[in-house]
Amino acid sequence: MGFEKYDAIKVSGDNQKEFIDTIVLEAPLQISINNEPYTVVMRTPGNDKELIRGLLFAEDIYKNTTKLNIKLLEDTENHFTIYNVLISDHDLGKGYMNKRSLLSVSSCGICGKKSIEDITVKGNSLKNISKINPSKIEEMFEIMKKKQLVFKKTGASHAAAVFDSNYKLLDTKEDIGRHNAVDKTIGELLNRNLLKKSNYLLVSGRVSYEIVTKAFIAKIPTIIAVSGCSSLAIDFSKEFGITLIGFTRGLDLTIYN
Repeated sequence: MGFEKYDAIKVSGDNQKEFIDTIVLEAPLQISINNEPYTVVMRTPGNDKELIRGLLFAEDIYKNTTKLNIKLLEDTENHFTIYNVLISDHDLGKGYMNKRSLLSVSSCGICGKKSIEDITVKGNSLKNISKINPSKIEEMFEIMKKKQLVFKKTGASHAAAVFDSNYKLLDTKEDIGRHNAVDKTIGELLNRNLLKKSNYLLVSGRVSYEIVTKAFIAKIPTIIAVSGCSSLAIDFSKEFGITLIGFTRGLDLTIYN
């Protein structure tokens, strides 16, 4: 479901060859809350309900432990999908008042915020006592890599994986958007009541502000990335008490906090 076949032409010097390429899917998901459109997320189809649960959790719209009432309204052949979420006024969080504009592209986790104040996150710093074991980190990335089925087919999707303090995989998800993969994973763990066991968040790409804040809200104390980290990600990791590691290549890694 995460990819489709497309005709293409491969050019190498003076030679060209027609072939069928496998391409990662990107399609809009509209999330309505109480029958009113809330936002549109560009995502890779699959695990949509987990993505919605994780996104609304991160946006401080629904923090309860009970499952959300999510109803599929429309799903076209092109994977243009609309879901409606029913949340009582009593359960709606403060984040609902800071509505996004109706478009969030797959590469941006904070698109549509109304002001700088909207991206601030409050809470007590995490008490992180995680140990850094390069060999265990390498093992966790190998486990995640084996689960990246869409990436193996397309080379164009991201992955997020969450492990517990004993390096046991709790869940992993893929998406064309880095933050979508994180939301899907957190949403899955919320539904399975396993989020409290989360200790390590692995991501297949870079780490910027929104990944750090999602980990902080989910109380995941350690983020480990394949690629680099932005300045704001490092600053916020220090403020939030999150161990932040980037440029993980085998036993080589860079610790920023």
